[in-house]
Amino acid sequence: MTAQASLHAAITPKTPPLPEAKPETLGLSRPRLQAMSDAFRREIDKGTVPGVTVLVARRGQVGWFEALGRQSPAGSAPMARDSIFRIFSMTKPIVSVAIMTLVEDGHLLLGDAVAKFIPEFADQKVGVVNGGKLDLVPLRRPMTVQDLLRHTSGLTYEHQGDGPVHKIYQDSRVRSRKITNAEHAALVASFPLVCQPGAEFNYSRSTDILGRIIEVISGKSLGAYLAERVLAPLQMTETGFSTLEANAGRLAEPFAADPWTGDKVALFNMLEQPVMESGGGGLVSTTMDYARFCLMLRNGGTLDGNRIIGRKTLELMASDHLGPGVPSNGTLLAPGHGFGLGFAVRRDAGIAPFPGSVGQYFWSGIAGTFFWIDPEEDLFAVFMSQGPGQRDHTRTLVRDLVYAAVD
Repeated sequence: MTAQASLHAAITPKTPPLPEAKPETLGLSRPRLQAMSDAFRREIDKGTVPGVTVLVARRGQVGWFEALGRQSPAGSAPMARDSIFRIFSMTKPIVSVAIMTLVEDGHLLLGDAVAKFIPEFADQKVGVVNGGKLDLVPLRRPMTVQDLLRHTSGLTYEHQGDGPVHKIYQDSRVRSRKITNAEHAALVASFPLVCQPGAEFNYSRSTDILGRIIEVISGKSLGAYLAERVLAPLQMTETGFSTLEANAGRLAEPFAADPWTGDKVALFNMLEQPVMESGGGGLVSTTMDYARFCLMLRNGGTLDGNRIIGRKTLELMASDHLGPGVPSNGTLLAPGHGFGLGFAVRRDAGIAPFPGSVGQYFWSGIAGTFFWIDPEEDLFAVFMSQGPGQRDHTRTLVRDLVYAAVD
């Protein structure tokens, strides 16, 4: 039995739906939510994305859940509530919660050095460009588990820049789905860092390394640990590192070429079980599965009587861990935002070019998926699409439209 088959066998075959209520009973405007759906229908008609799903919940109940457009541009099947999506970096919050369960169990501390669990990281250096040449300098302090969670590790992604360290990533096998998590971690550990640990926010393969730490401590594959401690207790029955052949007719797919640039779009095969179980971006899921994860977060770490994470631990995760002294390298964090332990966190009511509340936390996936939790408004939303080039546009659009519906 494969790891994926065992994952599906270990959990119930159907994801239970969340309770639904009329939007007006939840302080949501039905006309404004209808306007949101109309706006996404216009995007679909313009050819921006093949289709989308939007789920909006408030006070613990779903007030709006629609599937619009087509599931795949190559077929006639409509987008469905249970369509399956590549969620890419929306894997990160799930894995971040999983590593914090090990913290709560006393197996590690946030301040522990990564090298304590993966010895290859003990020999890392920082790459500094001097006179066009890459010099390697010693670490001022070790990279910690907290650095991995808040992306201050000094690791990077190959697509986050074009410097000499990024080129090392680009020229390596680091993107292969055919290497093990252990091989991936050793490979990343062999690369120079882009900065000293703790010095900058650099979005990176840090969460993949957290996934390997989970394996080292638990003695289980990342998929098996996620199933045991997060997915099965939450009855997220459609979430895994691949899906079964029987689900081939439910897969959401992007346009073959980006509608705005013409660039070819190539995403991984959701039916293929990878060797590398990427903690940073490997999961596939459904809108309702991820909504169950969001409701657990909204509830302070519990769902249906199952506690996944402690309330105070979750408060720590959803707090800003960058502060004013840590610069953000890149454009992923909008003005007025910081980053916690697995989530971006809104620090200011204004400054950012989209609405929200202080304390709101969220993340997204590179193929066009997005979620957020707003504790102040007791609201969460899950948006799913497979439109990589349109992701920034649709993330902002769905925020604008959902907040316009909050009474």
